[in-house]
Amino acid sequence: MQAWKHAHQRVQEHERSSIHRESAEAFFLRVNKADIHTLLTDKQMTVHRDQVRKRRQVLERVIDVVKVIGKCGLSYRGHIHEATNDLENTAINHGNFLELILLLSKYDVCLQEHVSDCIEKKKKQGRTKGRGSMVTLMSKTTVNKVVELIRNMIQQTIAVEVRKAGMFSIQIDTTQDLTSKDQCAVVLRYVTDVVHEKLIAVIDCESSTGQYFVELVKQTLEKMDIDIKKCIGNATDGAANMQGQYKGFSALLTGASPNQVHIWCYSHVLNLVLADTTGVVVASESLFSLLNDIAVFIRDSYKRMKLWEENSEDKRHRRLGVIGETRWWAKDEALRKVFGRFAKPDNALYTDLVITMEKIKKDVTMKPLIRNKAQGYKASLLKYETILTAEIFLRIFEQTTPLSKYLQTSGMDIASAQHLVTGTEESLRKCARDFQGVMRAADDFVEWANSILEKLEES
Repeated sequence: MQAWKHAHQRVQEHERSSIHRESAEAFFLRVNKADIHTLLTDKQMTVHRDQVRKRRQVLERVIDVVKVIGKCGLSYRGHIHEATNDLENTAINHGNFLELILLLSKYDVCLQEHVSDCIEKKKKQGRTKGRGSMVTLMSKTTVNKVVELIRNMIQQTIAVEVRKAGMFSIQIDTTQDLTSKDQCAVVLRYVTDVVHEKLIAVIDCESSTGQYFVELVKQTLEKMDIDIKKCIGNATDGAANMQGQYKGFSALLTGASPNQVHIWCYSHVLNLVLADTTGVVVASESLFSLLNDIAVFIRDSYKRMKLWEENSEDKRHRRLGVIGETRWWAKDEALRKVFGRFAKPDNALYTDLVITMEKIKKDVTMKPLIRNKAQGYKASLLKYETILTAEIFLRIFEQTTPLSKYLQTSGMDIASAQHLVTGTEESLRKCARDFQGVMRAADDFVEWANSILEKLEES
């Protein structure tokens, strides 16, 4: 149209044209959702959107359950009965994850519909192995993916903080799990507004050489986009593969991070010395073996445990502690439970133990072997040598245990630690030659125990 004076005429011609009528008809059909494309696909799209929305809601609940289980440090899976066709059987144990899902489904309509739908589809599919094409969002694969994503998010958060801090130190140590696999824990220590110690990885070890651990650390830090050259220190135990002068972890790590300084864990050093001290002398080894054997002896039988509970006046300390090999403070804890504190036997369970052993020995319903063991334990407890040795180590632990616990704290202050180390050394030097004080404490303990036992015999 070139002349606007004919605009009205041209508009009327266009409105009467077939192109305009077809376009207008298509527009109104589209508005009213009556066109062919909408009629064919609209219902499918609506169903698809509803399915996506429901599955997102289910996945949100699955993620929350995984987070709760991880927070509580529980296992996710059970031994058996994890298949979908077993979910409707509430009498069997499905494992922590599925049990929590089933519990929530009782009060959550969305989750209840999803679980019921999965059970019905599995029935139609039959009892074949595997889930086939069915997506349940409750399988081990889903849980593993959620755990992996959470791990990545935590690592990314730690990596941002480490890069912001500008420098960090690294700690590594290995231990065996229940399947005898050696696993290495990698911990970063850095400072922002506070001191942080963050576990960033637990990795199955394929070797135990210093070179292998250096490569393991490099790969872990590269995945987190952390520059290993910003490492200013490492802390390990005293194993040869860690402290070796030429092929040790610390020596090889210096090549990747020249400014790093190796620091042997001084809490580990202290407790290794104490462990060796308690085992190098026959009297001390006998004392702690006696305490451990008595604890195991009482706990191995409900009848003996019942006698112990009946005779133990201190209700808070009924259970005797077993001395483990890895718990450094276990010897101090077990010793204090039985003999109290140095020169302060008021809260000791010593007399309760002696009385319990005497009652076990006189109990004719017990096996002769058990009664004989009880008699032997009682005789060992009543020896003056046992009490004297206990008082010696109570005095040592009185000085070393606070230091050991402080050296294991994450927010440890270096100046305070040094002051505490110096004070502990001075205290140990002062009491090193004070054998008379130990004897007085042992004699007082004997008088205290005799007075209680005599009163019980008179009553």
